[in-house]
Parts: sequence; structure tokens; C-alpha cells
Amino acid sequence: MPQLKDILHSRKLFSVQPNQTVAAVAAHMAAVNVGAIPVIENNELRGVFSERDLMKRIVVGGRDPQRTLVSDVMSINLTKADERTTSEEAMEMMHRCGCRHLPVMRGTEVVGFISMRDLMLDELEQKAEEIRHMRNYIQSV
Repeated sequence: MPQLKDILHSRKLFSVQPNQTVAAVAAHMAAVNVGAIPVIENNELRGVFSERDLMKRIVVGGRDPQRTLVSDVMSINLTKADERTTSEEAMEMMHRCGCRHLPVMRGTEVVGFISMRDLMLDELEQKAEEIRHMRNYIQSV
């Protein structure tokens, strides 16, 4: 079973600062095509801002995204995963906490950010590779 560091090894970590407005953060998220993003200040994880936060705390809450700081509406009670966590363990963590994204840590440093979709795509790739190996084996026998 692969570890998160294996899945994330070539990915860029996108993040935002807590003093940015929700409008700026949402624009950045759209530009890099992500549904959630870690909020990092001085190399320390402060929170996560997601599409769910945008809907619940800004749209439904009637707040102005141009004036509201992301630090005021980000999620702060976070479940985090160590980079050596397996993909299966990460899926279970997400299931237990009811979240779809996990900050991936090396000690106190954020080294990645992974989604349930990332984990499912990785698992599909693994299964496809297993099937290819099995077919090759069957054809050689």
C-alpha cells in the first residue's frame, strides 16, 4: 500500500495566507483548480479553506467575500496525516472526520495536501496495473 509521500512526490503544494480576503482566495482556488486549500503563515498550518466553507460561512452566512478575511471563516479543527500514512489509512481518516481533504505533514511542516479524489485515482491506477500484470501472466502461461 503506497504512502502519501509516494502519491504526492511530484505535486506542487498550493496555499494561501490568513490575511487574504475570501474573494482573493476563491479566485486563486479557481485559477489552480482546487476545491480546498491550506492556509499557511510562517510555514505553519493555520487552517483549511474549502468550497464548503465558502458556501456555509460566506454565501449562506451573508458575508461579503471582498471584505471577509479567510482566517475568519476557514476550518481550524483539522485532521492531519503524516506523510508516511498509507492511502488506505488516509481514506479511513477522511471517513471518520467527514472531510474530503487532508494536510500532509512532516513533523510540523505541511508537505502536501491530498483529496479523496486523489486517493481514489491512485487506487484505480494500482488496480489497473494489477490487472495488466495478471493478463500478462495469464498470456505467458
